[in-house]
Order: sequence, then structure tokens, then C-alpha cells
Amino acid sequence: MKKLSSRILAMLMAVAMVISIIAIVPQMPVSAAGKKTPVAVHGRLSVKGADLVDSKGKKFQLRGVSTHGINWDVGQPYVNKAAFKTLRDDWGVNAIRLAMYTSEYNGYCAGGNKANLRKLIDKGVRYATELGMYVIIDWHILSDGNPKTNMSEAKKFFNLMSKRYKKNKNVIYEICNEPNGCDWSTIKSYATQIIKTIRKNDKKAVIIVGTPTWCQLGSDGTHNEVADSPIKGQKNIMYSLHFYANEWAHSEYLPAKVDYARKKKLPIIVSEFGLSAANGDGGINKTQANKWFKKLDKYNISYFCWSLSNKNESASLLKSGTTKKSKWKTSDLSAAGQYIRKKYRARKKKLGSKA
Repeated sequence: MKKLSSRILAMLMAVAMVISIIAIVPQMPVSAAGKKTPVAVHGRLSVKGADLVDSKGKKFQLRGVSTHGINWDVGQPYVNKAAFKTLRDDWGVNAIRLAMYTSEYNGYCAGGNKANLRKLIDKGVRYATELGMYVIIDWHILSDGNPKTNMSEAKKFFNLMSKRYKKNKNVIYEICNEPNGCDWSTIKSYATQIIKTIRKNDKKAVIIVGTPTWCQLGSDGTHNEVADSPIKGQKNIMYSLHFYANEWAHSEYLPAKVDYARKKKLPIIVSEFGLSAANGDGGINKTQANKWFKKLDKYNISYFCWSLSNKNESASLLKSGTTKKSKWKTSDLSAAGQYIRKKYRARKKKLGSKA
């Protein structure tokens, strides 16, 4: 009896040790379905040739959603963990873009509360990290046009962000949303300085560089100066292309620019697109959107839809009357939102474990 009791005691002690070990080992984030998260599966991303690849060197595609401006009330409420989780588990989204305006609507460089905006970015990055999603920190220039307008602030901001997130595997930096009214040489000069600022702290993160004329890879519909003269001597750099499906010129000229860029081995990313016209309103064009998705998926080009908001415009993914901040039903979504959800879910299903 005493011998049996000793055996039982030994077994109980062994079980207790196993339980204690499990308790202290960091657990890999998992989705609601119990599957590993995008970051858990694919790890740190990098750029190889014209492609974005995962930690195993395999081609990887971001299917993202961009917030509206987090510096005003149509964007800020949706920087919450439940919203990101809904996008991940229900929509098949694997990345979030945090759009922080620099000039408009009390932007970071136009009277906005810088400390509060940085805290909001911190929250967005934390939520994405906890959910195992990738996240873009977007320095969202627009009306300021020339990225050098707020160069000193940009350096301070990206120095702080890159110090803070240098150990994160999921953070991507977008250093100038939509340069306009300036040429590629000016943008390159700005980008070179900001890239150096980031690289002092973070040697590996992917950095997205904006391109001329609101990210059209060149000064007009037919020029390709970005592909012809990319930034030299830097790794893990991508170049942004933005399109709006109901903007005639975008569908008329930009697809050929994508083909040219790929031919020149230029790594591009669609860090923003919409189904409406470029002003975010009016009708949506599903026919052209379908053509764009076909091309981008063919080339393994990542894309981020504008925007996670209930703002009363057709580019918003939520209906203007929607008050819910997460767990949206189909009836809560706009026509654009229903279309994007369906497309993203189908793409994730097709890719399976590669998603």
C-alpha cells in the first residue's frame, strides 16, 4: 500500500510539473477556429526580387483593410481589438493599415494631439500583434503634398516608432501616403532620409515608399520613373500604387504600369484602393475591381482596401447608419463592404495554409 501511494504521489508530481511548464511557455496566438494566426504561420516578412515573402522565403500576399483617418471620428472608433478580430476571423483579413493624417482634420502636423495619436497607434499595433496580424503605420500625407513639408516631424515620428517596434515581426512602415505636386527625385530624397532614420533602429522591417501623383508610380498615366529609377542600396523596400476602381484614368493607365513594374522587378504594394472614384464617393465599379483583383492576385501583389468606416460615402465598408464597432452582420455592411468581404473570404479559402 505504501509502495502504491509512492507511485501515485510521483505521478501527481510529474503531472504538476508538466502543467507548470505549459503555463509559463508563451502560447502562439490562434484564431477563433483554433488555427495559427497569420504572423504565427508566416513570421517576419521581407522583399525578395519583386515579391513579398514570408520567413520561409515563400511568396506571401497581404489582404488588408485600412482605417479611415484615426485623427477624427470616422476612423478612431474602429481601432479596437474586436473590430480587428472580426476582420481576421470573418473576412479573412491578415493585415491592418493605421492611417494617420499629417495635415487634415487635426492631423499630426496640423494641431492634432500628438501624444494621443501616438497612443492610438500603440493600441492599434498592440491589438494587431495580439491577434497575430500584420500592421502598417501610415504617415498619411495628402494635402501637404510634398513629403518634405513635414520632414523634421517625420524623422522624429519614425525614429520613435522604429525604436518602439524594432523587435516586432509584424510592423510595416509607410513613410508617405500619397505624394503629389512634386517629382520622383524629391520623393526619393525624402525617402532616403527617412529610411536611414528607421534603419538606425530597425534593420529588417518592410518600408513602403509613396510614389508621384497620389501613388501612380510616375508623374502621369504613362510615365514610369519609379520603376526606371528605384532607390538603390536598400533592402526590404516596396513602392506603393493606389487605385480607385471607378476612376476611369486609373483603370485605363495603371494596369500597364503594374505590368511594366513587374517586368522591371520593382516590388510594389497596393497600400490603398477603393471601389469608388478617387474622392471616395459616387458609384462603385465591381467590374473594374474584378479585373484589378485578377491582376494583383496573379502577380502576388498585396492590397489594402479603403476604408474601415461608417462615413457617409461609397468607399466606406460600413453603412452610414451602422453603429456597431465590430461583429458586423452582412446587413451592417455597405455594397463595397459586402463585395470586399466576399472577395477576401474567397481568396483566403483558395490559398488555404498559404493565407
